[in-house]
Order: sequence, then structure tokens, then C-alpha cells
Amino acid sequence: MTLHNKEKKPPYLVIAILFFGAFVSFLNNSLLNVALPTIMKDFEIEYSTVQWLATGYMLVSGVLIPVSAFLITRFKNRHLFITAMSLFTIGTALAAYAPNFGILLAGRMFQAAGGSVMGPLLMNIMLVSFPREKRGAAMGVFGLVMITAPAIGPTLSGYIVEYWNWRLLFEMILPFAILSLVLAVWKLENILETRETSIDYLSIALSIIGFGGLLYGCSTSSSDGWSDPKVLTTLIVGAIGVILFVVRQFHLEQPLLDLRVYKYPMFALGNIISMVVMAAMFSGMILTPAYVQSVRGISPLDSGLIMLPGALVMGIMSPITGKLFDKFGPRVLALIGLAITGYATYLLSTMDLETTKTTIVLMYTLRMFGMSMVMMPIMTNGLNQLPNRLNPHGTAVNNTIQQVVGSIGTALFVTLMNSVATNKGEELVEAAKASNPAQLQDQMFIAGIQQQALLEGVQVSFLVAAVVTGVALILALFLKRVDVSKGIAENMEKNK
Repeated sequence: MTLHNKEKKPPYLVIAILFFGAFVSFLNNSLLNVALPTIMKDFEIEYSTVQWLATGYMLVSGVLIPVSAFLITRFKNRHLFITAMSLFTIGTALAAYAPNFGILLAGRMFQAAGGSVMGPLLMNIMLVSFPREKRGAAMGVFGLVMITAPAIGPTLSGYIVEYWNWRLLFEMILPFAILSLVLAVWKLENILETRETSIDYLSIALSIIGFGGLLYGCSTSSSDGWSDPKVLTTLIVGAIGVILFVVRQFHLEQPLLDLRVYKYPMFALGNIISMVVMAAMFSGMILTPAYVQSVRGISPLDSGLIMLPGALVMGIMSPITGKLFDKFGPRVLALIGLAITGYATYLLSTMDLETTKTTIVLMYTLRMFGMSMVMMPIMTNGLNQLPNRLNPHGTAVNNTIQQVVGSIGTALFVTLMNSVATNKGEELVEAAKASNPAQLQDQMFIAGIQQQALLEGVQVSFLVAAVVTGVALILALFLKRVDVSKGIAENMEKNK
């Protein structure tokens, strides 16, 4: 039983405040990547150093998300949100007015510590505020915020970096963060019921070592290579840490992350499909800019504008998909969505040096339209099968998996793209040596070889992503709608 059940209708004001805070946090998360080269020049640092602004943020989020289940269970949501937003606001101020790179990095760490709680907290309040048969529409609105904020980030960032200063990226976020904090202090109420629970510090340590190692290893592998000793060491240590973390959770009465959520078949299946779809989705977010900017020579701002319609379509479709889920269930939506996604991904693998911008926009938008029919329905269906007490753990598992799989998927597809491009480049160079070695002295000719080689790398990677999407399509055939009218989750909880 949760506190909101004593009310006649969902606490819309509370949800609105949380939505506003989450939107600010999600928007901030996607703003900085475009600005990294400019920051590198301003502070006169190497790329390996400046990338910690993105990598460090991801690492802090990745290791704190598993702890979010404990935080949500133990602390009242009002205090938790105010603390998280306070950390986020302090971090934003530090980053906006940082006199050196160290302060800027510290600000990003504070932002990550606060922002990592926003998504899981909002999702849990959404789950307990709406009956299971209406969760689809509610979670669809959550998806609108989760998708739209990161979608407009790169385009907005590209414009600001091109015409203004990178500090404006933080300065414009700061007043909204302060407003969100003031609204929370003024009007936010406690919705979730809390209970006394202990925390296992060894689990936290294993979580940091395990998930932190995997995330760091995968994020650096694309630049340093999979065979780099540092990458291999962090991946091995991370994998061992995750294994020990999982084993320990099954031996604790009050686990940090209750992995018994995988005993519920639709949650487990939905989670597996989400992993496959996330890997494919992140491939598009990396490969498309690589094609548009590095192969075609289109500016970062125009690149962001090319990808913006697809992201906006995905955001707009999210609440619509939520309502369709309430009516038709997950399988029909997932099958149609994955079929569209797979076809659009295949079309992207056919792009060449003559493909028009309009065609790129249409293919990318079609792909995002297909994905908009998949993620929220299968996640909501899986969460519907969990009893309320496992909601924090279910959302924490989903968010942790998204972070880890997104990082691994990105690294794998970037590695594949670079490997194919390298092999193709060597093949073209050898062909030129055999036919007319003098061509290799022409810089324009070398640039053309590099362009053609990278193009093939992008094409092959998209083709593999299409195959991966096909795997998810096959798995979706086994999806079943959770019968919320019979209280399956509660019955399973009693009989487990």
C-alpha cells in the first residue's frame, strides 16, 4: 500500500514538479558533448582529459543508479528530490563559473550525483500514482520527457557553441534548476511509503568496481582499442565485480538491488529485448553523426538539425504509444515497431556519397518512429508484473542495464566501424599502389580513400544493427500482456 492510494486521483502537482526537474536533468545530460572541443581549447588540455566531462558523468550515474532502489525505499521522496536537485544546482553553478578544468569536472560530478536519482524517482512515483491498467499512458508521458530533452540537446548545444560561449550551456540551465528546487521546497509532497532497511556497503563497493569498470572500459575502448592493457584490465575487473555483486545480492535478506525481479517472466523478457534495442539505438546515435559529419562533411549544427526531426517524432509518439499500449498490449506494438526499425536501419546501411539530406532525415526519422513503439511498452509491461515493493528495484535494474548496454553497444559499433574502415582503407591503398602509385602523393586522393573507407564502415555497422534488431523482433514474439485485472504480480509474490 502506498500513500497515494488514500487520494482519489493521482498527485498531478507533485508529478509536474518532478517532471520539470527530470527534464532539466535529462536536457543537461546531452548538452556537453558538442562543446568538448571548444572546452579543450579554452583550458588548453588534451582530448583524453576533456572527455572525462562526459565519461565521468556517465560513471557517477552508472554506479549510483543501482543505489537508487535503496534511497527510494529508505528516504521520503520529498527529501530525496530536494537533496538531489540541490546537488545538481550546486554542480551547475560550479560548472558555469569554473575558473579551471578541475572545478568544471567537480561540477559535472555533482550534477551526475543529483541527476542519477531523478529518473528512477519519477518513474516510481508514476508507477504508484496510476492503476496498472492506465500506466501505459502515464509512462508514455514520462517517455516524452526522457526522450525529448536529450533530443533537443545536441542541436541547441551546437547553436550555442557556434555563436556563443560554452558556459551558456550551464548558465541557461541554472535558473531552471533553482526554480525546480524552489517548487520542490514549496509544494512537493511525500507520495512513496518508506520503510527501515539496511544498506550493504560491500554491495556498494562491488557496484562501483563492477559497473564503473565496465562503463569506463567500454567508453575508452573506442579511442584506445580493445587490446589496450588499461581497457582490458578495467573490463576484467569490472566483469568480476559485477559477478560478485550479483552473487552477493542473492545471499542478502535486504539486497541493494533485488535481482529477484528476474523471476517475473515478462519483466525478464522485456529487459532482454530492451538490451538489444538499446544497443541498436545507440548505434544510430553514433553512426549517423559519423556519416553526416565525417563522411559528408556537414557541420555539427546541421548534423543536429538532421537528427532533430527523428528525435522529436520519437518524443511526440511516446504518449500516443502509451495509450495504444493500454488498449492493445505490448506484443503488437513491439512487433510493428521493431519491423519498422529493422527496415529503416537497413535503409541507413545503403547510404552513399550521393544520398540527399532529405533522404537521410526521412530514413532516420522512420527509424526513430519505429523505436518509439518499442521501449516504453515492453518496460511498462514488465514493471506491471512486479509487486509495488519491487518497483524501485525494477526501475533501478532497467536504468542500470540501459547505462551499461548503451556504453557497451556504443563501443562495439564504433570498434566495428573503425575496423571495417581501416581494412577498406588498406585495400584501397594497395589497389592504388598496383594501378598508379603516384596518386598516393595527392592529398585529395588520400582524403577520398579515407572518406570511402569510413563510408563502408558506417554501412556495415548499420547492417549489423539491422540484424541485431531482427533478434529483438524474434524475442518480441514471446511477449504476453500482463493481466492486471487478476493481480498476477501479487499472486506470484504470495506463492513464490
